Amino acid sequence: MLTFSRFASRQCSSVRKCARHITTDASAVRDQLRALLRDTAQPVAVVTALMDPSIPASHPHPHAHPNPSASKSKFHGATLSSFSSISMDPHPLVAFSLRIPSRMATSLTSAHSSTSLPSHMVINILSERQEATAVRFSRPDMHPEPFVGLPHTLTQEGLPVLDGSVGALSCRLVAASWPLHDLESLTEGGAGKDGKEWEGEGVASELFIAQVVRVERTLPEGEAARPLLYHRRGYVTTQPIESPNSTKPSG
Repeated sequence: MLTFSRFASRQCSSVRKCARHITTDASAVRDQLRALLRDTAQPVAVVTALMDPSIPASHPHPHAHPNPSASKSKFHGATLSSFSSISMDPHPLVAFSLRIPSRMATSLTSAHSSTSLPSHMVINILSERQEATAVRFSRPDMHPEPFVGLPHTLTQEGLPVLDGSVGALSCRLVAASWPLHDLESLTEGGAGKDGKEWEGEGVASELFIAQVVRVERTLPEGEAARPLLYHRRGYVTTQPIESPNSTKPSG
């Protein structure tokens, strides 16, 4: 028994040292991950939805310009910093995260709990011609009314589809969002939305998973567009890679 106790004591000590090591290195891992992802081109998308009517009309940003028509806006949009397709079969699913608190996160949470419409939102995958649109929906302090003067159509649920996008996805949330600051809530039997609130430094985010219910047409028949990508803190697009075995046409 004494031998086991000493072994257990050493093991506990090792676990504590390991835990301290992981905690200490968390900041370094975040910095390294950010640096790596800057070198990885990411698609740029804007999620659009109906504004939650309970949200105050006045913009919460301290530098927002006063806008007397703000209370008339029924739509909201936000540029996504993370968006990905995560499944095709048996259900087409996409995922993205939103910083909290945010009006978009509040609006989507409200839509999930209160509406029976087939779609809660539209994810607009931007084209190379829409860099200004990406900025417009990422800077509410400079663009408190981003839909004003921006060409768009409406889905059958009345949600905005941005003209000129590569494509747009009408989506329905499959569940409430998951708080990414509380990993215990992501495990089986976790607390979910009843888990602990974020009280640390930095920015907290929530994960949204949605089922694609319809692909919306955004370009004329037969027309295609190259995607808008975010790479090394700037907007770029794609270009075909010339194969070393390919031959250039003569003349």
